[in-house]
Amino acid sequence: MVEELSPETVCKRIERGETFDLIDIRDDEDYAEGHLPSADHLTIEELENIVVDRDWADEVVIYCYIGQTSVQAARLVEKYGDSESVASMAGGYNAWKSVDTVTSN
Repeated sequence: MVEELSPETVCKRIERGETFDLIDIRDDEDYAEGHLPSADHLTIEELENIVVDRDWADEVVIYCYIGQTSVQAARLVEKYGDSESVASMAGGYNAWKSVDTVTSN
């Protein structure tokens, strides 16, 4: 079962400068409009094409719009990638926006 991390946990990890792959699997336009700091962008199709060949960090966190597709993407990386730990961000980017607003003030 894929672990789910709260947006607050992901935010704290980013603020502490922890090393992990942060993957945004939303559409190109939505990524361009806004994304988490240091997030790489891969559509789900791109992820499927490169999951085996990519050199993954030991820890990977994936997010989408609301945290559903990212769970499936995380399962894909967990099964075919070479990462030790893969998680989905609960609530996705929609949940992040409310956390980011709080932490920015």
